[in-house]
Amino acid sequence: MLNISHNQLNKRVDLRQFKSGKNVLDKSYYKYFNKFLLVAAGITLVTMFLPWTQNITGKGLVTTLTPDQRPQSIQSQIPGRIEEWFVREGDFVRKGDTILRISEIKSEYFDNQLVERTNSQIQAKSSSVGAYQQKVEALRRQILALQNEQKLKLEQTRNKLLQARLKVKSDSIDLEAQKTNMTIAERQFNRVTTLQGEGLKAVKDVEEKRVKYQEAQAKLISQENKFIASKNEVINAQIELSRINQEYIDKISKSESDLFTAQSNRFDTEAQVTKLQNDYTNYQVRNSLLYVTAPINGFINKALTGGVGVTFKEGEALVGIMPEQYDLAVETYVRPIDLPLLHIGEKVRIQFDGWPAIVFSGWPNLSYGTYGAKVVAIENFISDKGLYRVLLAPDETDHEWPKAIRVGSGARTIALLEDVPIWFELWRQLNSFPPNYYQPENGDKANAKS
Repeated sequence: MLNISHNQLNKRVDLRQFKSGKNVLDKSYYKYFNKFLLVAAGITLVTMFLPWTQNITGKGLVTTLTPDQRPQSIQSQIPGRIEEWFVREGDFVRKGDTILRISEIKSEYFDNQLVERTNSQIQAKSSSVGAYQQKVEALRRQILALQNEQKLKLEQTRNKLLQARLKVKSDSIDLEAQKTNMTIAERQFNRVTTLQGEGLKAVKDVEEKRVKYQEAQAKLISQENKFIASKNEVINAQIELSRINQEYIDKISKSESDLFTAQSNRFDTEAQVTKLQNDYTNYQVRNSLLYVTAPINGFINKALTGGVGVTFKEGEALVGIMPEQYDLAVETYVRPIDLPLLHIGEKVRIQFDGWPAIVFSGWPNLSYGTYGAKVVAIENFISDKGLYRVLLAPDETDHEWPKAIRVGSGARTIALLEDVPIWFELWRQLNSFPPNYYQPENGDKANAKS
């Protein structure tokens, strides 16, 4: 009632005598509600002092522990055209199994007998190398023969020079003897002439001595000519020695020049053979690349370049493959402000997408459906998302991860830190303060949070 009338009925009539009046007027309002509020306040006050585990949450994806176990694409090392597929999506393949066949699209590799023709060129060039090698050996033998012949010729000419010098010496002695004979003949002629003038010798004796004197002069002149001729023979022998030496130097130099030319041609041909062998190996390997094979045991995920007759470039992804054996891990991302709170070996709880879970982030012991993990790697450079990547591996001391988890599925991570009162955590959250800086003592404290 609003009690706006001056004629108040409740003052004239006792409403408590009526049943409805008793129910309304005798009832204690808010009695139970006040008790409830009192009990709730007490519970809330007690709850504020309960322990709360600070944590860092993040979202991530299921991946593999090592890079070689992650999904990958198969590329071709050469450009080509798809000719035939040997697998379908979802097939299991072993390492070395053929996935598809391709064909060449470059004109320089169209020849089907390119490898055989290159091998023929290698054999021809190898024969040329052998021929040049034989020519080199022949020129070496020729040079050796010329050197031996030069040695003999020079020795022969030196002997002639020695003979000429001995002859000069002999002629020089004979010349001195003739000079002595002429002096004696001149002295005898002069003596006979003097005696004949004194009348002691006949004219006949004078004439005989004159003849002898003239003969001695003639012999002296003849011996002088022989002596000069002998000296000329020495000069001629020296010239001949020099000529022979120069002649064989020219011959040997020409042979050596031919030898070096043959060696140069051989080396050039050997380089051509090496290049052809390289081309031959490259052509063989290129022919083997016309069949794209599986690099590992795994499952074909998806044909990234489908169809037959489709051309592609080298390095272009053709098909995706998932390895058969892999170790699961989770990659999650944390804010830079939370990065100093994480350490290698830190315990982390994970909730996988698709697996039912009841999660109390502050009370990990009361949570259900989460799985244990530990930090194995922390990225040192920030990602494009402005977050730091953290890699988590299964915790061997906790429950085993579900077998049905697949790489690429989502996950929610909770890294456990210090235990603080609930009122402190509420105060921190209201003020947007970071969690307490947490440094585990030798790793034991982090392990105690599981």
